[in-house]
Amino acid sequence: MRSVWYIVMGYLCGSVLFARIFAELLQKGDIAAQSPDGNPGTANAFLYGGFWCGLLTLCGDLCKGFLPVYLYGRGVGTDSGGIGLLLVLVAPVAGHIFPIFHRFRGGKGIAVTFGCLLGLFPNLCPAGVLAFMFLFFSLVVRITPHGDRTVWAYRCAAVGMLLLEKNRYIVIAFWIVALLVNLQLRSERAKEETCRVRILWKR
Repeated sequence: MRSVWYIVMGYLCGSVLFARIFAELLQKGDIAAQSPDGNPGTANAFLYGGFWCGLLTLCGDLCKGFLPVYLYGRGVGTDSGGIGLLLVLVAPVAGHIFPIFHRFRGGKGIAVTFGCLLGLFPNLCPAGVLAFMFLFFSLVVRITPHGDRTVWAYRCAAVGMLLLEKNRYIVIAFWIVALLVNLQLRSERAKEETCRVRILWKR
């Protein structure tokens, strides 16, 4: 029952779209309507809501992923969590992408994913793998546009988890999260420019 509580809490927390809340509080309008991709997420909060709207949204999105996972780990333990840990890790991202409070139309779930992985503290390996992949595809092998970069970062991070993370439930949870993020980006990527790949030393 404790696991079910954290799963439900994680999904409901994920369903709170802070980009919409802070944009309204700061009188920045509907940032999802202003953006080409219609995404109520952290990136658009910065672009269309300004620095403070973006910063508050980033903190909110990180926290709503971090808190359910961290509290679950403190109460149950990430080593013995099993299927409960798997679902608690997935729930906030699923809530953000398919929010019950917003007719199941949400954001991409990138910041929330990082929040969930940071919630595994002191195990920072999963968060480190995903961060490394984003940096690699941003600074070394530059993939544009952002949607394609995100897809490849998640795909390669999923492979990295298999090699570096010992807890199979964390690995499976990330694979599910990666699938959800990829599905969310699929229709959006069709509207973007052609994928381009540039090597750092071949500008």
